[in-house]
Amino acid sequence: MILNHLIGIYTHPKEEWQTIDTKHETYFYALTHIAFIALIPSVVAYYSSAHTGWSIGAGDIIRLSENTAIMMGIGMYFGLIAGVVALAVLIHELAKAFDATPTYTQSLELAAYTATPLFMVGFAGLYPELWVVMTALLVGISYSVYLLYSGVPILMHMPEDKGFIYSSSVVTCGLVLLVILMTGSVLVWGLTGGPVFVH
Repeated sequence: MILNHLIGIYTHPKEEWQTIDTKHETYFYALTHIAFIALIPSVVAYYSSAHTGWSIGAGDIIRLSENTAIMMGIGMYFGLIAGVVALAVLIHELAKAFDATPTYTQSLELAAYTATPLFMVGFAGLYPELWVVMTALLVGISYSVYLLYSGVPILMHMPEDKGFIYSSSVVTCGLVLLVILMTGSVLVWGLTGGPVFVH
């Protein structure tokens, strides 16, 4: 089952990391998990921006045209997958500095399951109020960081103190990667004509 670790990383994360480490899946399996989970924020972003609209403060409801919303959803979907794969590459390369030798599959598993709470925040978009989404995003980021710090010593097979420094380095690189992806998406959106709003 594609999502067989999903409940475990929420209910008993450390034990689930042990299970993931014991029964490593294939690279394709981890990629399939991300491909499936990335649908959540992408589809919700399309639906909420084209159909329900967004409320920012006391202003009017903002909606995008159907075509703009579809393009945004597709771009978000592939951007999220690319971001997780890029994070996995960073995790893999950074491990060398900490005398760890994870496989690309282990690195992708760590990136995929760490990113899962962030992607699940997409459900908050079904109630498209900015404060609701931002609150859910804060919770998602916090839990993703917790998963990273708890998963690194187990999946990378390193002591907890060393794992803490390694995790902090991954978080820093992840933030830089996030800024690059956001800047890239703004540039691409600008080059393709920008969003089209409807009333």
